[in-house]
Amino acid sequence: MTPDQHKQAAAALWQAEQTGQQIGLLSLQYPGMTMDDAYAVQAALVEARREAGREVIGWKIGLTSRAMQQALNIDIPDSGVLMDDMLFDTGGTVPAGRFIQPRIEAEIAFVMKAPLSGADVTRDDVIAATDYVVPSLEILDTRILRADPDSGKTRIITDTISDNAANAGLVLGRDHHAIDAFDLRWVGAIVSRDGAVEETGLGAGVLNDPIEGIVWLARRMEQYGQKIEAGQVILSGSFIRPIEAPSGCRVEADFGPFGQVSISFA
Repeated sequence: MTPDQHKQAAAALWQAEQTGQQIGLLSLQYPGMTMDDAYAVQAALVEARREAGREVIGWKIGLTSRAMQQALNIDIPDSGVLMDDMLFDTGGTVPAGRFIQPRIEAEIAFVMKAPLSGADVTRDDVIAATDYVVPSLEILDTRILRADPDSGKTRIITDTISDNAANAGLVLGRDHHAIDAFDLRWVGAIVSRDGAVEETGLGAGVLNDPIEGIVWLARRMEQYGQKIEAGQVILSGSFIRPIEAPSGCRVEADFGPFGQVSISFA
């Protein structure tokens, strides 16, 4: 893809977000599209959001579980950008029509107290740079059709990355913990929709340890001249499959002693 095509694809995604009308698969429109192209489209989309007055508050890591990687036939995670208008209060309500096809994932969020960057970032570096960890929900949405109506072809990794790794929102719990207060591999959640348990999982589902997700992100960002900044929020990756979140529902994640977090949809 050319730089102009990156901007054109980002403009189409931005319009889809504003109008609620999904666009077709970018992987069909640009069959030679690479992951570098996809991240360039994502960067152009983030720039459009900046120009509209939004600010970057962090990063998300996606496709960290083997189940989700196998579903998209890839073997690496992806990442997206969190912005200030994506943050919702736990116990709050998402306004009707805010998202197109929202879904929910449960994750452990990291809030950083120091910058983190470099191709040689280690687990110890992540631990030293983390202020605290907190239970969270990620709200996914898709500005791109999940499948092409004519061919039946489904989204692939370049579509997902371009679409800001399918990120749309985040909800942080009120319980803050030192990073060494729990073995994050064993931190899990029971996730319910309208009182019925839909999914359960453990932090170990994220690359065997959510901390490893942050290591991966810092190293990947080095390739694109980016870095994690102090104060930013990092969604380390979901350890459950996405749960559909139709209008009128309430989703709650009970992390036991680690805390609780919930969100409703008008």
